[in-house]
Amino acid sequence: MIQLKVDLAVCVMIWYGALILIQTMLNCIDNSGAAIVECVQVMKMKRAAKIGDRIIVVVQKQRNFGPESGPGASVSTSAANKVRRGDIRHAVVVRTVKKLQRTDGSVVKFDDNACVLINKAGEPIGTRLNGIVGTELRKMKWSKILSLAPMHL
Repeated sequence: MIQLKVDLAVCVMIWYGALILIQTMLNCIDNSGAAIVECVQVMKMKRAAKIGDRIIVVVQKQRNFGPESGPGASVSTSAANKVRRGDIRHAVVVRTVKKLQRTDGSVVKFDDNACVLINKAGEPIGTRLNGIVGTELRKMKWSKILSLAPMHL
């Protein structure tokens, strides 16, 4: 007799289609100093987050900005000091792997899950974004993030 073991997290991932859940790792695409963050809570009493939703994250990996002292030291390393490993911050989801059906019939799917760190007032911590963000941020009133992004799709 074969016994199948079904994990609750796997069932949730199948049901929600790989949206941002608790313990999901995301890339941080701004210059705040964080490289990889982990989602610890989805705001607004939701179970999963999509593009434009606010989440609470913990910084898991810090980005290297080069040597901090010595002859090759960069003058503008203030962005590297904004967040440290283990910091708890608010973030906005800007890309998801989940396919997104738009009202005009087009389907958008990104290669990774990504976010932008914000403060409690909703302003981005970084001053520059690296990569494409979703246009759905315009409906969610995140126009400051759209203006910092090089391109939105």
